[in-house]
Amino acid sequence: MRTATITRKTAETEISVTVNLDGTGAYDNQTGVGFFDHMLDQLARHSLIDFTIRAQGDYHIDDHHTVEDTGIALGQALAQALGDKKGIRRYGECHLPMDDAQVRCALDLSARPYLIWNVDFAAPKIGTFDTELVREFFQALSTHGGITLHVDQLHGFNAHHVAEAAFKAVARALRIAVETDPRKADAIPSTKGAL
Repeated sequence: MRTATITRKTAETEISVTVNLDGTGAYDNQTGVGFFDHMLDQLARHSLIDFTIRAQGDYHIDDHHTVEDTGIALGQALAQALGDKKGIRRYGECHLPMDDAQVRCALDLSARPYLIWNVDFAAPKIGTFDTELVREFFQALSTHGGITLHVDQLHGFNAHHVAEAAFKAVARALRIAVETDPRKADAIPSTKGAL
């Protein structure tokens, strides 16, 4: 089973993340940040990776530390569950439409973290959620998951739709990348022999 559990405790947050790469997209996410939970649910459902996430944070300050630290723990859990990455497809991509929004994602499970983020939100908040935290989450996920991650907004004016399209596009690309390649299930997908 390609599974992992990561716990992270700091003076600002306490996070627990469990993932199963060979799941069905089942999720049970409770971070204390409603919109963020909705986005994590989308990430699980559309990647077919099972997520169980619990977070407690310093909400009296804002949601920043909770969102960022969840991204850190989730990235670490994905990297641990992937192990040596033998047999995975490694690359994934998706053009995801959602009403007015279209977001493109391309990613590489390369162990070389890099984020290209070309997403512009027309509003600073979605409900009480700061839209700038979407990027913070994906920066943490990329850095701690060892993911080269490119996210580009092609269209969109509704901030909720743009954010949700971004999470779903990353999810669908991740789904492809973590899948076992039946033509090379016994090999590391790199000429170097390691990722």
